[in-house]
Amino acid sequence: MPASTDAKRSWGPLTEGLDVPRDLDLGDRARALEQLRVHPAAHSQMVSMVRDILPEQESGLLVGSRQWPLLAARMQNIRESDSTHTVAQHLNRLTADTSWKQATGTALVGRLVDATLHALTTPLSASPASASRLWVSPMAARSRCTTPTVAPGRPAPAEAAVPAHRQQAAPTRGAGRGR
Repeated sequence: MPASTDAKRSWGPLTEGLDVPRDLDLGDRARALEQLRVHPAAHSQMVSMVRDILPEQESGLLVGSRQWPLLAARMQNIRESDSTHTVAQHLNRLTADTSWKQATGTALVGRLVDATLHALTTPLSASPASASRLWVSPMAARSRCTTPTVAPGRPAPAEAAVPAHRQQAAPTRGAGRGR
């Protein structure tokens, strides 16, 4: 069974370490939370924690984001392995790292999601200086790498590699000369 568009799009740092179903549908919030096995009572508690930590507008944007079910699943994993207090400690980092405040509009949602993911995935024992730097998953970085891999003894290509999904297979209709 092929993976859903949401599962493919979300693959990477957001899903690393999570059990993501191949038919994940982030468009249907209730179904996505159910697919990711986020319990309704735990979800309500997570939403309350975020609302306690972030200003009203930002908490609404984060909880309303399409990626929220993935963050909620990550929070539930932390809660089950450690405690609710540990999740709150991770989320409190959002008040210290305010890099997300520099964005506006739709970019703000992306920055909030990234900052929340960083806050949740950085160990609590990390120093504050290292916690404020953006964490990059090595696995996700390799999956998005455009540097070509060259076999030993072969010359490197002259141009940078273009990901397959960005390559143009044929000219689009009407892309030639106009009238």
